[in-house]
Amino acid sequence: MNAIVKSVLPGSSASKTIISSGDILRRINGYSINDILDYRYHSYGTRLMIELTGMGGRIKLVRLNKQEGADIGLEFETFLMDRERSCANKCIFCFIDQLPKGMRKTLYYKDDDVRLSFLQGNYITLTNLSKQDIERIIKLRVSPVNISIHTLDPQLRAFMLGIKDGAAGIDAFLELARAGISINCQIVCCPGINDGEQLRRTLRELFKLGPCVNSVAVVPVGLTKHRQGLAELRSFGSELALETVALVNEFGEMSLQKRGVRGFYCADELYIKAGLELPPNSYYEQYAQLENGVGMMRLFIAEFDDALARLRVRRATPRNSCGRKTRTLEARRFAGTYLGRLPLNVKHSKFTIVTGVAASKYLTELLKSYSEKCGKINVKVCTVRNDFFGESVTVSGLVTGGDIIKQLIGRDLGSRLLIPQNMLRHGGGVFLDDITVAEVSEALGVDVRIVKQNGADLLRAIFAG
Repeated sequence: MNAIVKSVLPGSSASKTIISSGDILRRINGYSINDILDYRYHSYGTRLMIELTGMGGRIKLVRLNKQEGADIGLEFETFLMDRERSCANKCIFCFIDQLPKGMRKTLYYKDDDVRLSFLQGNYITLTNLSKQDIERIIKLRVSPVNISIHTLDPQLRAFMLGIKDGAAGIDAFLELARAGISINCQIVCCPGINDGEQLRRTLRELFKLGPCVNSVAVVPVGLTKHRQGLAELRSFGSELALETVALVNEFGEMSLQKRGVRGFYCADELYIKAGLELPPNSYYEQYAQLENGVGMMRLFIAEFDDALARLRVRRATPRNSCGRKTRTLEARRFAGTYLGRLPLNVKHSKFTIVTGVAASKYLTELLKSYSEKCGKINVKVCTVRNDFFGESVTVSGLVTGGDIIKQLIGRDLGSRLLIPQNMLRHGGGVFLDDITVAEVSEALGVDVRIVKQNGADLLRAIFAG
């Protein structure tokens, strides 16, 4: 147990009590606090009796009144207030097993913790939970739980997860579903293994479970060039991608007709591999599966288009003192929400946007839309091929600093280089290959700027100058 108070947040309910750094949280309203789930559940109410152990083993009893659902204001030594549960499976498709040697140790850690599923959206297999764990999830109404299910065939799941008893995780999944726990499901689809008719059977069984299955994402297996000694797997081709999208949409339409929600989706990557246009914004409903790349690009496009629509362009082109025509942007209405204070006359210097193969076409189209409304800009979209993981990896989130340097060095990149934030780990300044943003900037001789995963932020970055 690591329920050691690290700090008390200033201005919080706890800051008005005798709780201090170093205290150990024991109970709330008589209930033992073993981890973050216990803490969140039992501290939700308005009137709390908190028991702690202070310096020298002295017991502290603290009465605390607060608004329902409001945080007490305690930070602990560890996020989970307990040890994190790692994954003991040996999945045939595990991306971590496909990482090259020599990367930082944290990248090789495999988590499989239900608490992180609830709090951070991580997907888990349920194979490391005891009966007591399942009962506690149901008792505390932990919801939603994000589950990597892949198949409901016990033997096939055992093979895919590299375990002996594939039924263990399936039994836990079904027990949670019967108890009404909301579940988001992930299916990593491997051609020749759990696709086709196997996938149809899985989707059918998930559909039968009813509204407790909040959403289902079908994601194509990701394969790097570092698969020595691992199971032989193959990537999706365009024909199989097309068939898979059609199958998943079949169940999505069924769900839409019977329940009023679509619920069944394919990752953007499958649409790209199939050569299909992305579905419209309304198709993705509440975007429940963004973490699996479902609708991520469509949402980005919608955010950009919405932000662009808020710009009011003055069509008149008055002449300046030199007799040349100028184009003026009237951005006052838009500025307060998206761009901050903008000058009325915006001049764009030459700049470059870096992206992976999958997003390149969409970014180019967004910039074309901008030019049609606001005037031509001197920008180039540079598509970086993934040499680090292999060319079959096309998402921008796995582009490394080394590949950016090698492929862009010597080019005229203009005054700045825009890089999407998802290329960096945990919002920091380091790429997957441990090369820093500063090192990329120095090697390329250009100012590198980070753009958030938000279409409006891209528009803001265009205006930044």
